[in-house]
Amino acid sequence: MEKKSFTTKMQQANDGADDKNKRLVRRPQKRKVCLYCADKLLASSDIDYKDTSKLKKFITEKGKIHPRRMSGACAKHQREINTAIKRARVMALLPFKAE
Repeated sequence: MEKKSFTTKMQQANDGADDKNKRLVRRPQKRKVCLYCADKLLASSDIDYKDTSKLKKFITEKGKIHPRRMSGACAKHQREINTAIKRARVMALLPFKAE
């Protein structure tokens, strides 16, 4: 009965881990640009709660509001988007919660 040394066991364990690590190489993400800051025409007009087609881009399927890191909006426009979505919900233009 042969005993395997500790180093060979570690090498065997690392062989599989090296393949996984090669696949998990992370690249820096491309910086998202605010939709309203990029387009000056959109920025000049206020974000309106009655325009539900634009507001639906900033809501998940369950009805939650996307955070800034997901929506790509700047802080100023994210606040305006949040208030517009909340107003649209009160006016029953957008759902509070999807079924």
